[in-house]
Amino acid sequence: QLQLVESGGGLVQSGGSLRLSCAASGDRLDYYAIGWFRQAPGKEREGVSCIESNDGRTNYADSVKGRFTISRDNAENTVYLQLNSLKPEDTAVYYCAPVWGCMDIAIMKKSQAYWGQGTQVTVSS
Repeated sequence: QLQLVESGGGLVQSGGSLRLSCAASGDRLDYYAIGWFRQAPGKEREGVSCIESNDGRTNYADSVKGRFTISRDNAENTVYLQLNSLKPEDTAVYYCAPVWGCMDIAIMKKSQAYWGQGTQVTVSS
C-alpha cells in the first residue's frame, strides 16, 4: 500500500520560500495523481495543488497560482511543492495524498482513508 511522508515545512518570513516533499514508499508514486492539501487553525482542510499520474498535468487553487509549483521526481519517488512569495495566510499544516483526479482543486478528494502527519508551514509578517 502506498505510504506518504511529508517534510520540508518551517518558519519563514513573508515573501520567503520553502520546498515541501512528499516521499512515497510501498508503491510507485507515478501510478497516482497526488494532491497537496492544507489546513489552517480553525479552518477546513482545502486543496492547494495536484499533479496527474498519466500526463503530469497540474492544477492549483486560485490563492496560490503563480506562487506555488508542484512537480514529481519519479526516480526519487517524491512529489514536491515549491512555495514562493509566501504570505501569512499560507500558514497551515500541509498534507499530501493520492487523489482521484486533478480536474477541480476545490472538490479534490483523496483516494485513501488516512492522512499523513503533515508538515507545518508558518509564515510571519
